[in-house]
Parts: sequence; structure tokens; C-alpha cells
Amino acid sequence: MAKPNLTPLEDALDHLLSEAPVVAQIETVALADSLGRVLAENHYVPADVPPADNSAVDGYALRKQDLHGDRPIPVSARIPAGEAPKPLEPGTAARIFTGSEIPEGADSVVMQERIEVTESGILVQAEVDEGQNIRRRGQDLTRGDLALAKGTQVRPNEMGLLASMGVARVAVLARLKVAILSTGDELVDPGLPLGPGQIYNSNRFTLMGLLTEAGCEVVLCETLRDKREATRETLQRAAEAADLVITSGGVSVGEEDHVRAVLEESGSLSLWKMAIKPGKPVAFGAIGGTPVLGLPGNPGSVLVT
Repeated sequence: MAKPNLTPLEDALDHLLSEAPVVAQIETVALADSLGRVLAENHYVPADVPPADNSAVDGYALRKQDLHGDRPIPVSARIPAGEAPKPLEPGTAARIFTGSEIPEGADSVVMQERIEVTESGILVQAEVDEGQNIRRRGQDLTRGDLALAKGTQVRPNEMGLLASMGVARVAVLARLKVAILSTGDELVDPGLPLGPGQIYNSNRFTLMGLLTEAGCEVVLCETLRDKREATRETLQRAAEAADLVITSGGVSVGEEDHVRAVLEESGSLSLWKMAIKPGKPVAFGAIGGTPVLGLPGNPGSVLVT
């Protein structure tokens, strides 16, 4: 059970999601640039995939009823991928390749490893079942079906699926713009020398990675010094530039923790202290209508929260 004044985790998550910023702007990008983006519309299958029955292997298309013991079957056609085949002549087989369309009249494909080629034709050296090694029309996608729903984040497999439907450009939601503010006079950017009492700012890069991975656009990264007015000015400026502001540090009860105080004075504070450890002093509020999520300064707490 949560201690008094500590918000249970599930309640905090519900509150955060209810107040989360919503992006309504839509933009169109090339399919090659869609990785990580969020679809802004439903995608329905425009045509069956595959568009016709085709061979799943390199081999020979034939009718099972034409197999008679050790009698060779003559080869009457060769069907490369990308060509429309003529109907299969009765009593014959057709050389066929992976992805090639099955000729009318054939009901099976025997892989070439199970075939002996002779001067008189082919000898099948395996049991044959009707339909074997045939990928049926519409087996992957059926025309009119919902392939991808609005709100789906595009991963490599979604890119391939869209490509298989002939989609070249994709309507996606604009990226959520996020500002990252790190607090503390002790923070130094990597690459610069450390002075007495200073540490490198690792939280900025942790948050940049997490946000980029989530498909967000980081529009501002700054370090806040431990001054109340400077904190207020930078928070207000960040709120004007972003859909969401995330801070690290400055949300606990220390004399130099100004983020929570500024939220209370210049905006609103609707959540403070969650029943988790590490990460208890999480704060959430808004400035000028822009949500502000205040995380603790400890790097482990930043990852957790």
C-alpha cells in the first residue's frame, strides 16, 4: 500500500496518459523515411498478395493424375517469374521457378531436388500431394482487408508490408516535439574538463536516446542552473517551443530544487511523489498549457521513470 501522499504507480500512469499531449498534424513522407513514424490513416489491401497462385520452390508444375509409376513426363513449357503462363498441356509438366505463376491445369509443384531429368522427360522421386509447394492467391493478403490500422508505429516489417501493397508515400503523424532540460550547477557536457564537485550530464543523452527511439523530435536541450528565475524563464521558453517538456532534477525538497516550485507558482502541479523506488519525487504539471514531466536527477531514477 502506498504511504500517505504517495501516488500509486497505476494511478500515476493513468493520470499521465489522460494529460498526454495529442499530435493532430499529419505529414506525408516517403516509405523509406517512415521507420518509427505513426500511421495517420488506415491502410487497406488494394489487391490480393500474391496476385495469383505461384510456386514456392524451383521445380516442376504438373497434374498429380498424370503420374504413372516410372513413366517419364515430358516437359512442355518453361515458366520464369514475371511471365503469364499458357495452360499446361495434359500429360506434361512445366519447368517452374520460385514466384512464377502456376499454369492453368497444374495442381502441384515438385521441387527440383525430387526430380530426375531424363531424355524423355522427368521422373518424380517422391510422393506428391495436390497443392504442394503452391502459394495460393491472396494467401498473404486479401483485397479489402485492413492491413495496418491508424496509430500503428512503423517498424521494418510494416515497411515491407506497405511496400508489398505498392505504397510509396505514407501519411504519418507529426513527431511529438519534446524539450529536455537538465538541472544542476554541477553538470558538465561530455568532452569538457570536470572541475571540483562537477559531474558529466548523462541524463540528457539517456533521455535523447529514449525519446528518439520512441519516435519523438527533440527540439531543445539545455542545462538549467540552480536559480529560481532562470528556471522559470527557461521552462516558459521550452513550453512555447515543444509539445512536452521533460526535466531531470529539481523536483525534490532541497533548497536548490526549483522545478517543482516554479510549476506551482507559474503553472500547475497535478502530481508529485509516486510510490516507487527509485524515482519517488516525480512531478507532473503544466506551464502555458504545455505538459511538464519532472524526473529525479539520479540517472537510475531517470531510466526507471
